[in-house]
Amino acid sequence: MSESPSQTPDWIGVDWGTSRLRVFAMRGARCLDTRQSDQGMGKVAAEAFEPALLELIAPWLQAGQVMPVLACGMVGARQGWREAPYRAVPCAPVAAGKAVQVPTRDPRICVRILPGLRQSAPSDVMRGEETQIAGFLAQRPAFNGTILLPGTHCKHVQIEAGQVIGFTTHMTGELFALLAEKSVLRHSIAPHGTDPEAFAAGVAQGLAGGAFAALFALRAEALVADLTPTAARARLSGLLIGAELSQSELQTCVIIGSGDIAQAYQAALAQRGVVAELCDGADLVREGLTAYRLGDQK
Repeated sequence: MSESPSQTPDWIGVDWGTSRLRVFAMRGARCLDTRQSDQGMGKVAAEAFEPALLELIAPWLQAGQVMPVLACGMVGARQGWREAPYRAVPCAPVAAGKAVQVPTRDPRICVRILPGLRQSAPSDVMRGEETQIAGFLAQRPAFNGTILLPGTHCKHVQIEAGQVIGFTTHMTGELFALLAEKSVLRHSIAPHGTDPEAFAAGVAQGLAGGAFAALFALRAEALVADLTPTAARARLSGLLIGAELSQSELQTCVIIGSGDIAQAYQAALAQRGVVAELCDGADLVREGLTAYRLGDQK
């Protein structure tokens, strides 16, 4: 980056998940540069968080100046750098003045971590997704409806008047991995690949409430009816996603995500009669951090 003032960051955003660390050199709402590493929360010991961060952001720091650093994600979990207590819903996804400051050894940085959200009944929590939601609402402040955030644990989040009213976490992705890799079904499931027709058949059965009764049939059909491993994988995915979507009230719906998993949810929702908009979440964490930063300066 150039050394001119317009190209010098005045704060740094940090998206620190379980497996990845991403940092953004920011000047106001403008992103000047971005870097990343595989030093996610799950790989970093307690005393190694600050060195892992400095390894990426050191070129953006200057002696004698304190750089504000705003972080979100699993870095604020109990097992992270410092716990940032959850905020109770209903509430805005992020709120000025709620970030938790982290003691640091390096005098060039002032690190704060955004809290996640919690729900009392039924009990549920999220950490990191709230910042993506804030980024989405910064672009679409009038949105009312459900936001789906697919992943290992898929979140269904109800939004009304700019607030998170409630949410539900579905362990669909984790269940898929456990069944495909650890159960008896592993002998019949391909490690990758898809089959749209088999996926659609699985979704239909899952939406109808027959997912669990159909699981062992994947193994049986592989033995007696030549069900291919790729078709078995696709149908298992459809069964579980269909079962998940059968339990939710969904009308106005946006999917925040990317890649095959987001497209799979979009296709499954279409089978249920719901037209869901797909919104790439790659930049929304940065937008959410920016929304907090700008709100905190007012």
